[in-house]
Amino acid sequence: MTDEPASERGRTDDDASEEFLTVADRGEAAFTVNGSEFIGLVAPVETVAAAEAVIDERRERYPDATHTVPAYRVRADPFREYSSDDGEPSGSAGNPALSVLTGEDLENVVAVVTRYYGGTNLGVGGLVRAYSRAVSAALDATAIVRERPHERLRIEVEYDDSGTVRGILNSAGVEFEGTYEATVTFDVRVPVATAAALRDRIASATGGRASVERRG
Repeated sequence: MTDEPASERGRTDDDASEEFLTVADRGEAAFTVNGSEFIGLVAPVETVAAAEAVIDERRERYPDATHTVPAYRVRADPFREYSSDDGEPSGSAGNPALSVLTGEDLENVVAVVTRYYGGTNLGVGGLVRAYSRAVSAALDATAIVRERPHERLRIEVEYDDSGTVRGILNSAGVEFEGTYEATVTFDVRVPVATAAALRDRIASATGGRASVERRG
């Protein structure tokens, strides 16, 4: 297997808050070339770990595939681009898949192409075209959207403050899930641009009693 970390770069504060293009949801497409079946998938992800989880999921779903070729671009710190040929000739699979994502200027996205070998060698040129096509076709099966960077917060409060915090989260229009146990925990997904203001608002409303932890 050839791993290809295409690039890593540091992220500035401006990078962290600016809008970017990604996929709205999962997209999948399949086709056959000279007996070889190619199954392309693209999916939105927010972390390198999430991208790797999608890749593992595809390997588990198609354990008998000849090749499972991944590529991703993730707004981590530093920014991560990665691809692998997974046993295909060097440069014939992973980099073509990654190049489709780069060409569309997509971020926080993973692509995985599954191949079942059909008995006929496609040559490097044929493989480049097939892996590029698989990612492009998967992109055609979903939508490209403009997204705002988000971060995740975990907020822990006593029951007496939970209604106040829930009301703030509802009024802010953020995504969250509440868990009610010995204390109340809210797992929150909030735009980076408004996260600091939300943290300050919760601290003020609870007199500093809320524990707010950044989760990534």
